Amino acid sequence: MMIRSLKIIVVLFVSAYILSACGNSSFKEEIKLTKKSAEAAFKEKSEKPNQKLKEAEFYLPFGYEIKEKSANNIILKNGSKTYILFFNPKEDLKSDIVYKATQNQHKKIDVDEIFKSSKKLGYLIVEKLDDDMSEVTVGVGGAKLTTETKTGSMANETKAMMQIVNSVKIIKR
Repeated sequence: MMIRSLKIIVVLFVSAYILSACGNSSFKEEIKLTKKSAEAAFKEKSEKPNQKLKEAEFYLPFGYEIKEKSANNIILKNGSKTYILFFNPKEDLKSDIVYKATQNQHKKIDVDEIFKSSKKLGYLIVEKLDDDMSEVTVGVGGAKLTTETKTGSMANETKAMMQIVNSVKIIKR
């Protein structure tokens, strides 16, 4: 009976090890896709804004809506998902101030990518929260957008998020 119990325990440990290795592998694969998706959306021509506030105008893809707004923060929803759009009106498209501040807010960064063009600076920061959830932040200059998402959805989420921040235009007063 003892040997049988020992075999079961060994099988459980081996299974857990294999499953954790597979999960890490899929995280790595999703990160590759996410980086490509973010960079491609960063390089695209920015979408025409379809939302206008006193402080800024920006594009929201179909399904996204504004839930709350304050001076520099806008809470967005898409179904059950929540996003925080932040913008600093004093920073231009090439600024790295918001990027550096975002880096400093994280304990452990799993992905830290910068995208540059002659006109703007973009970035992708990912912090893995648990086996299937990650915090994703994308930004362009003084604007950033953050959400928590499932690992398998990161690439698609990142594309839409980058389209949003890529379209932010500060209204000068």
